[in-house]
Amino acid sequence: MAYTETTTTGYGTRVGNSFKAIGSGFLMFVLGTALLWWNEGRAVKTEKMLDEAGSAYVEMENPNKKDASLDGELICGTAMATTEDSLIDAEFGIGANAIAIRRSVEYYQWVEHEQTKKEDKLGGKEVTTTTYTYSKQWVSSPVQSSQFHDPAYQNKNMVLTTVEDAEQYAENVSFGTYKLNESLIRSISSREGMDLAISEDMLKQFDKNTQAAYERFYGVQKSIQQPTTQQPAQSPAIPDSVRALLSDSAKAVLDSLQAVNDSIKKAMENAENKKDLQYIHVANNILYYGRVPGSPEVGDVRVTFEKVVPAKVTVMAVVDGDTFKPFKAKNGKRFQTLVMGKKSGDEIIEAEKEANNMILWALRIIGIMIVIGGLKGIFGFLTTILKVVPFIAGIFGWGVGIVCTVIGVAWSLIVIAIAWLFYRPLLGISLLVLAGFLVWVFAFKGKDKLKELAAKGKNKGAAPAPVAE
Repeated sequence: MAYTETTTTGYGTRVGNSFKAIGSGFLMFVLGTALLWWNEGRAVKTEKMLDEAGSAYVEMENPNKKDASLDGELICGTAMATTEDSLIDAEFGIGANAIAIRRSVEYYQWVEHEQTKKEDKLGGKEVTTTTYTYSKQWVSSPVQSSQFHDPAYQNKNMVLTTVEDAEQYAENVSFGTYKLNESLIRSISSREGMDLAISEDMLKQFDKNTQAAYERFYGVQKSIQQPTTQQPAQSPAIPDSVRALLSDSAKAVLDSLQAVNDSIKKAMENAENKKDLQYIHVANNILYYGRVPGSPEVGDVRVTFEKVVPAKVTVMAVVDGDTFKPFKAKNGKRFQTLVMGKKSGDEIIEAEKEANNMILWALRIIGIMIVIGGLKGIFGFLTTILKVVPFIAGIFGWGVGIVCTVIGVAWSLIVIAIAWLFYRPLLGISLLVLAGFLVWVFAFKGKDKLKELAAKGKNKGAAPAPVAE
């Protein structure tokens, strides 16, 4: 069920806040401008570095054989990444011969969702209605429900245990006869689930602690009933005097029946002595804290264990003795990479250029949005002053938004163009021309359009000429 809170902000407070926002708006404008400038320089330097690397690398034909002539060269080679290191998760007593082992934790919790709606009122007041809803879901860290806005959901969260995420990496990972450095090792992504050979004593201790935590929060629950086992009927002992009268075949049959009866009895005794765990469950590579994994309750925890196994990888880096180091371009940019599977050097360079271009455009859009947001923050007080009449303020605010957007885009293009002038003069000049065209259209054509609209308004409002009789 939704829970709502309503707050009212007075006109004077809103105007005061809008003037305070001028400073933060100016700061956003400066930060957006700086981001745009830095991003263009970063993209050009990265592209030049990739071009240099693409023309400098050589193919490492056989990584399984060390070649002294390749020392100091940027190479591209493919081989199996392997290790002899054994890694251990001491907290759970499990390990593996792997390049890395990882432990990730999730908690089943109540989560608060917030939705806000603002409404201007005549006189300049602003009414803010915030609606809070709640749902149970798996999250990466415990949620503090004491901070929830709805009192009915406060303190409804708990966790049966807390476990930290963790990861370990092997120190010695071979690439043929070479060794991978730490950065390249961390790029290997051949993950598999780990076998959870957790000791029975540890599982029983986990189960005991988890049950105590469960009962502290939910209260003592009725224990899961264990099925009772029917003891096998005891076969009556046959006296030796009677046994002596039986034939050999009858004796053999009796001995066989007695052996079967003894084995069944022993199996039942073992099953009775082995108590199933009620609050701890192991399934594949997941350790689950809770009563029923298929029907989670608030507080349940699941821990997933993964390992990075040996795999075929392609490395592009500079050979440094028996290991590798990053390639350093003339402009100071560094580059080394490891990709899964077999790839050619040209394929790697092309993929890196595509990634660089995607980052370039993503940061451009972010930078432009920050610049526009900064301008709106600077001039937002003009709209706030007119909030006494929401209808007029809405129209004026729409106009301010359009102006800030046009100016923000034009300014951003100018910044991008100037930045590119240092590296790509032709494109930089083209961007400057485009920005100038936008300013001209807005400053002159927009003014002419406004005059035209004003003239039409006067003509419509003029009284009709008298008709001669």
